[in-house]
Amino acid sequence: PEEPVLLAELKPGRPQQHDWKSSCETWSVAFSPDGAWFAWSQGHCVVKLIPWPLEEAELCKTLERKSGKAEARSRAGAKEKTLECGQIVWGLAFSSWPPTGPRAAGLPCLVLATGLNDGQIKVWEVQTGHLLFSLLGHQDVVRDLSFAPNGSLILVSASRDRTLRVWDLSRDGRQVQVLTGHVQWVYCCSISPDCRMLCSAAGEKSALLWSMRSYALIRRLEGHQSSVVSCDFSPDSALLVTASYDACVIMWDPYTGEQLRTLRHVPLHPGLESGSDIHTSSLRSVCFSPEGLYLATVADDRLLRIWALELRAPVAFAPMTNGLCCMYFPHGGFIATGCVRRAPGRAGQRAQEPPRHGPASPRRTRDGHVQFWSAPRALASLKHLCRRALRTFLTTYQVLALPIPRKLKEFLTYRSF
Repeated sequence: PEEPVLLAELKPGRPQQHDWKSSCETWSVAFSPDGAWFAWSQGHCVVKLIPWPLEEAELCKTLERKSGKAEARSRAGAKEKTLECGQIVWGLAFSSWPPTGPRAAGLPCLVLATGLNDGQIKVWEVQTGHLLFSLLGHQDVVRDLSFAPNGSLILVSASRDRTLRVWDLSRDGRQVQVLTGHVQWVYCCSISPDCRMLCSAAGEKSALLWSMRSYALIRRLEGHQSSVVSCDFSPDSALLVTASYDACVIMWDPYTGEQLRTLRHVPLHPGLESGSDIHTSSLRSVCFSPEGLYLATVADDRLLRIWALELRAPVAFAPMTNGLCCMYFPHGGFIATGCVRRAPGRAGQRAQEPPRHGPASPRRTRDGHVQFWSAPRALASLKHLCRRALRTFLTTYQVLALPIPRKLKEFLTYRSF
């Protein structure tokens, strides 16, 4: 595949004087499930809601080639919105488009949840920018958010208070469950596309896997040597990846807990990474591509890496500004990365989350921004399309029970790498 190309960059405006305590790192970016909106937590207690595609000529041309000029023109009528959240914004999540089921009747088609520094979750109507709910319960920073992909308006939140909470927006934001089991800050949560499982990652060497039906703990996934900070399910829910400060991504079978492979972040070229500290390549974020053939990772070595599903080395990479998060465009072809700019002389330092009781000093020298990169496009083979279709509704155990040849079972369970 071709190396990722920087297509566009968004930079925040200057912070107001009274806002000097706000963090400027872009810890979260999000595309709406239909690809029509992009949300960006740009620091300074502000979230930008931007209709997609952006007005940059190259992006528009590319999207017009992909989805048609009429669609590009119809989205051009939407207007950018600024959400004043009143607190530093850490997590972002769009609901599925559109909500389904009778309980969702009468609610807006698309909402955005924002996780804040004071433990609140504010939920906004995207089309109007109006505040719908303020969800209270967390006792510390809400670090990440994940909506159930089935449109049920079930929202899971992950917090520094070491808990995950489940909310039902179709019932006026009622808190459904509190999940306890982590002993460190919870960094990340991800609901599987089939809505059967939830994975959560904290400042621990193991990730936790939960049932989305009973909210019981299924298992601990143990294998990393340092804090797990990011996780994501494949589009067919058959794979789970976790990223850690130990510079490794582990690919798991979530049904059996088996480690299928480990992707190690090592220097790609002599001199490209400085120093021998293992934290040079500490991972920040990992995500699957929409078709499930690629992974993207962002690490502290200031590289965006693209990995093919069946290879152990990256197939493409690009030097980037200090990255904190990444997300694929839902229809493929683009990756958005949230970043932090550092003052001269600080480039070698790792971006740290503010202390529990607020930043120790002003961060005027840090400028959170977003970069958009081209991503490899691949025509999925018929074999992969069939595997994805089958694994969408068959668990690993159900595949293994089928009266089919062993090699076919290995392929369907992603064990034929």
